[in-house]
Amino acid sequence: MLEAIIAILDIKIFVFMILGTMGGIIAGALPGFSATMAVALIVPFTFTMDPVIGLATLGAIYTGAIYGGCYSAILVNTPGTPSSIGTTFDGYPMTKNGRGEEALHTATFASAGGGIVGVLVLIFLSIPLAKIALKFGPPEYFWMGIFGLTIIATLSSKSILKGVAGGVFGLLVSMVGVAPIGGDVRFTMGITQFQGGVEILSVLIGFFCIPEMLRIAGDLDQNKLEDVKVEKQTGVIKKALLNTFQKPMNFIKSSIIGAFVGVLPGAGGNIANLVAYNEAQRSSDDPDSFGTGNPAGVVATESSNNATVGASMVPLLTLGIPGSPTAAILYGALMIQGLRPGPELFTTNSHITYGFMFALLIAQFLILIIGLGVGKSLYTAVTLIPERVLVPSVLLLTILGSYAIRNNVMDVIVMFVSGLIAYTLKEFGFQAGPIVLGLILGPIAEKGFVQGYLMGKASGESLMIFFTRPISIVLILITIISASWPLIRIIKEKKRKGAEIS
Repeated sequence: MLEAIIAILDIKIFVFMILGTMGGIIAGALPGFSATMAVALIVPFTFTMDPVIGLATLGAIYTGAIYGGCYSAILVNTPGTPSSIGTTFDGYPMTKNGRGEEALHTATFASAGGGIVGVLVLIFLSIPLAKIALKFGPPEYFWMGIFGLTIIATLSSKSILKGVAGGVFGLLVSMVGVAPIGGDVRFTMGITQFQGGVEILSVLIGFFCIPEMLRIAGDLDQNKLEDVKVEKQTGVIKKALLNTFQKPMNFIKSSIIGAFVGVLPGAGGNIANLVAYNEAQRSSDDPDSFGTGNPAGVVATESSNNATVGASMVPLLTLGIPGSPTAAILYGALMIQGLRPGPELFTTNSHITYGFMFALLIAQFLILIIGLGVGKSLYTAVTLIPERVLVPSVLLLTILGSYAIRNNVMDVIVMFVSGLIAYTLKEFGFQAGPIVLGLILGPIAEKGFVQGYLMGKASGESLMIFFTRPISIVLILITIISASWPLIRIIKEKKRKGAEIS
């Protein structure tokens, strides 16, 4: 570790990391331009670099991109990356209430703090956590998917029935294309481009961005975003700091959730931020304030999704199993540098491995410095842009972002159709959150169930394999508690009101 610290204290590495962090933030803020794409684009430029410098640069880009997604989520209600879905729930309402700068700074503190927790987990707990991750088989992933779907009850507090209907719609959309097990072609309507499934980023952009742009375009009488109160704010950084750390349990729990989910191969920040948001609302003294501009919601989502960055490196570096799509790109970068993920990294090449870990730690402080420096300027710029400029500019970015994912015009069409569907459903009281949740968790639950069933059938256990494994039992109990919590909350609320009346 000492050798790694000495190696990382190089001005050249710092310059590349600063550039990488800034580039990652810009990439993350652009709708449709994911962290995976940003890292993949830069990998070829790291071939000739020293391994520590190259990996440090890629780590900074990854960190910056995950954090950068909060900018578009907070300012224009569009998650820049799938990891920022939950940030739109309270971040954008804060912007509409004139607290956008506070929301951005809150996200910055939460992101940096959560990122630090994730990297510390990577440095000190890699080996034991990797062993736990290996115990997760298809039955465990199935129950993890089911547990995630119970969050629908939290995201649809106004009407659970509409929330469940939205979740089912999302599940159906996730089934478009070739089945992950068996290879059956489903719901493609004869369109060959749908055989690869519906691109989730295109749907995300459509569901969160297009309805908001249509709403703004519907009233062009004002020169600023409708409902946004641009006022001079004082002590914003102090407020953001208090939002994040004054009640530390929310931040700690969310960071731990992010780290745990990040360790599980194939999960990632898009699940972690929704699970953390659900837990923050469930344990809050004022759950009804979530979705109206509660900073605790921003803290939960941003600390959790950034904690996954370091944690997703645990299975990659220790077992050679990428914990996220971006980690898979980094796997290739390691191989190109002649480094084989696994125990060898911690013995023969330990100075490079720990150098990379410490670089990830430094990157968290860089996003804190850069984020606090540019947050106010970005907020001011967006709120002062006339609607006639903002709407077409954002729409142009959504088109470019959707097309750039797979260089496929069909993804742009899917994005616009998703936006129109979301706009229509919103008029009838359906929220985007449950639909997107079903879309994300559907493939995880389906793949886990089919593979688990085949495993059970082969061993003679059939469906009992889902109910007999220790981790599955724990996940079932957590799922039952999560699903029944809204009912428990209603009963507690009635008892409290009854006590007040008496």
